Amino acid sequence: MIEDARRVVIFTGAGISTESGIPDFRGPNGTWTKVKPIMFQDFVASPAARREAWRRRFEGDATMRAAQPNRGHRAVALLVRQGKASSVITQNIDGLHQASGIPEEQVIELHGNSTYAHCLECGTRYEIGALRATFEALGDVPDCTACGGLVKTATISFGQSMPEEAMRRAAAETRAADLFIVLGSSLVVYPAAGFPEQAKRNGARLAIVNNDPTPLDDLADLVVNAPIGEAMGGAVGIN
Repeated sequence: MIEDARRVVIFTGAGISTESGIPDFRGPNGTWTKVKPIMFQDFVASPAARREAWRRRFEGDATMRAAQPNRGHRAVALLVRQGKASSVITQNIDGLHQASGIPEEQVIELHGNSTYAHCLECGTRYEIGALRATFEALGDVPDCTACGGLVKTATISFGQSMPEEAMRRAAAETRAADLFIVLGSSLVVYPAAGFPEQAKRNGARLAIVNNDPTPLDDLADLVVNAPIGEAMGGAVGIN
């Protein structure tokens, strides 16, 4: 299917990054089944909620920094490098697609990115390492030095609006695809999970690679229940 395609779009979920040691947040046994997520409106309204959000982020910092792109990421990067895949639409927030060598402009992050932070008002970027040092020294992350707005990881929290530009780009890429490959997504989180359906309606072939069944399996032209690295590494011929 990859060989026959002219324009492949890759859609990735947590399953591709769990093979790099990144915990699955939303899955059946994910982090959020054990720890209640902090809603966006609570982050904005409550200093205590903001401190707890930052505490959790820094608690997981060692895991995030240790994670490296795995065979699945490298297979996707190869398809992009060869010009076979035009873009990667991802639900992940770990930056591992960029770390695998995919140019920033070809990664569309639907749920943001946790490897840096930004001001919710003016968008000024802040690096996690510097914020962590301040948090450890003062017990808090200060407001934006440029405008006084709240500083938050550049992720999309529960209750927060989806990023308009990323959604627009993802929709355009989906319409242009003739092969849409889903890697490691349970396809239950909307509106992101609507893109594979849209691709199929527009005439693209749909392939789903995931350890477990998904609600869209009956719609797909191909379903592979296997680890992402094994399936994609084999498909493109890399170890």
